[in-house]
Amino acid sequence: MADKSFLSWPFFEPRHRELAEALQHWCADNLSDRYADDLDSECRMLVRELGAAGFLKLCVAHGDVRPDVRSLAIARETLAYHSALADFAFAMQGLGSGAISLFGTVEQKREWLPKVAAGKAIAAFAMTEPECGSDAANIQTSAMRDGNEWVIVGEKTLISNGGIADFYLTFARTGEGEGARGLSAFIVPADTVTVTERIEVIAPHPLARLTYDNVRIPADAIVGEPGEGFRIGMETLNLFRVTVGAAALGFARRALDEALSFASKRRLGTALLADNSVTQAKLAEMALAVDASALLVYRAAWQQDEGGADNRRAAAMAKLHATESAQQVIDSAVQMHGGAGVTRGVKVEELYRDIRALRIYEGASEVQRQIIARDLLKEARS
Repeated sequence: MADKSFLSWPFFEPRHRELAEALQHWCADNLSDRYADDLDSECRMLVRELGAAGFLKLCVAHGDVRPDVRSLAIARETLAYHSALADFAFAMQGLGSGAISLFGTVEQKREWLPKVAAGKAIAAFAMTEPECGSDAANIQTSAMRDGNEWVIVGEKTLISNGGIADFYLTFARTGEGEGARGLSAFIVPADTVTVTERIEVIAPHPLARLTYDNVRIPADAIVGEPGEGFRIGMETLNLFRVTVGAAALGFARRALDEALSFASKRRLGTALLADNSVTQAKLAEMALAVDASALLVYRAAWQQDEGGADNRRAAAMAKLHATESAQQVIDSAVQMHGGAGVTRGVKVEELYRDIRALRIYEGASEVQRQIIARDLLKEARS
């Protein structure tokens, strides 16, 4: 079982400790030895179950109260420890509806957020395009006003929940200016969008390429004002960026636990693998990386919840360190397992596939390094 002693740190309140305990019990009862025979059906089921258990309420705003980032991080770490797919289902409900939580009208919030929280509507965040990844300012999908409607034309790709979502929070160019200034955000019902390709990736989850072929949506489907799309997208991503690090932390904790268990049982000559000094040194390095990531992740989450300061650097540091170090921790666990570590069905092999995408999603490691360096240089020059 994952170490929860970090919950005694001053970043947390009693409600966070209660949440962690409730989630741990739920995961133990619902995610143990669970196998996804049909990926889409399993994701839909996980969303419904997380909604029924009340955990998806953490993902959405309540009135003017933004989601609590520490709660989101605790949820993602706990879910990721048990199941990458459960973490994915949880996280995408937040990311896909985040723009509505932060910038939606009262009517938009009333229509969509209760459904998202109950697990009755699956959300998706549609920004990436075939020729545009991290550089959102170069989005080519367009939205033109036609009377009381918007007409959207374009393509999106690598869209999580593609094919199973009930709506896509879509970013399109509306022409208020060039680059980032000309983007807007829209709520687009899934039945108006064509899924042109399902994309298979290293760690399976619903992912698709979408086509918007003169998709017509009501004028009031826009989130925020025309031209605010880039800011809306970046603030939504920033809200959830720290939680990506939390998910990586959950993977790393599980890998460390798997390594400890394996080393404590595996015979090496007349002794145990755990008695070997090389093994002990590696376990120490893994534990150090896990604790360092936890400190960065929960410091950044606390700063974000407290507000009053720009925490982009802290969020970037947390996401960067947690995802990169989790890759190293998991790799060490695989190495320690020997041949078993690369055998399909062994947990560390699964974790090895699960972690890789997190170093890319919601801002690749290279992007996080740029954010950190630019913020440092700006501070040094002021």
